[in-house]
Amino acid sequence: MIAELKFVIPIGMILFAGCAGYQVGNQQLFDNRVRSVHVPIVESESHRRFLGQQLTEAIVKQIELDTPLQIADAGLADSFLRCRIVRERKRQRALDRFGEPRVLQVGWQVEVDWVDRSGTPLTQRTNLSISDAVEFIPEGGQSISSAQRELFGQVAQQIVGQMETRW
Repeated sequence: MIAELKFVIPIGMILFAGCAGYQVGNQQLFDNRVRSVHVPIVESESHRRFLGQQLTEAIVKQIELDTPLQIADAGLADSFLRCRIVRERKRQRALDRFGEPRVLQVGWQVEVDWVDRSGTPLTQRTNLSISDAVEFIPEGGQSISSAQRELFGQVAQQIVGQMETRW
């Protein structure tokens, strides 16, 4: 038994040493010159109330979950992530026998701009089109609000994904 351990330990040390050049975590996915980001309230062309605030909250949570970046006030931030909902879409996918909507889809078009403190773009200005991304069924008790909550998460993931450094 002791002879077996002598061979296991050196092999484990060799395997561990082989990974010494690699880093664990997501730090390498983001520009190391940027340590903090300010996310102003998302502007919205929609007439729905609080849409911009809710999307801002989803983006901030996604940044905190998926990036090493710190959320900061405008006066202290290294960078600024500005977003604007330029188009909202809701369409009928299916009607019941009385012509009432049975299945609906919602989606947005969002402009995203991430710049450093001097205004230099950190990523190319993006126009995300998340059209017809989420379906909801009013008869099943779902509403546009529940569909939008799901859409907030999808949009936030795509926006934060755009912030990663390209390989």
